[in-house]
Amino acid sequence: MSCPAPQPRQDRDRAAAPDETLLAWAAAGDRLAFDELTLRHLSRVYSIVHRIVRDPAVAEETAQEVMFRAWQHAARFDPGRARFTTWLHRIAVNLALNRARAPLLQPLETVAELADTAAGPEDTLAAKENRLRLHAGLRRLPARQRAALALFYDQALSGAEAAAALSVSPRALEGLLRRARRFLVGQMRDEDG
Repeated sequence: MSCPAPQPRQDRDRAAAPDETLLAWAAAGDRLAFDELTLRHLSRVYSIVHRIVRDPAVAEETAQEVMFRAWQHAARFDPGRARFTTWLHRIAVNLALNRARAPLLQPLETVAELADTAAGPEDTLAAKENRLRLHAGLRRLPARQRAALALFYDQALSGAEAAAALSVSPRALEGLLRRARRFLVGQMRDEDG
């Protein structure tokens, strides 16, 4: 019994292929397979990175570097150890944490949002102040706690997936989330008092 011949690159259905297959093709030199992975995952990578570094320009640059590193190290991926998304999120979190630790001069954030026409001016002002306090509290959190919040709440990863992306145990992830929530609640209360 003979083995089937390898499928030519131009005949591959990249849009229907699972991530792990696309990465294997990319590791073998199929740039179009990696382009498909980038289309699928770049916006999520950017979102994770942005939540950690809090600067759109740094987040964009870091997200591009995440995808470049995934391309460079595609052959090292082991589907028996983790899902592709977990592996990619781990790269994103590690790079973002490195960037967050680096001393950068960051401009003050301005929040320019349209007022809710259904709400009165007092309600709108109170909601804006609460958002500003929450964002200020998030900026004060350690980078690993911000990363845990971003993966678990913003990206809706399971506890196990978020823990794997952060290279911590699920119990350690719970601790990071608990400390972050406790800190944010305390910050909101302190501001109210």
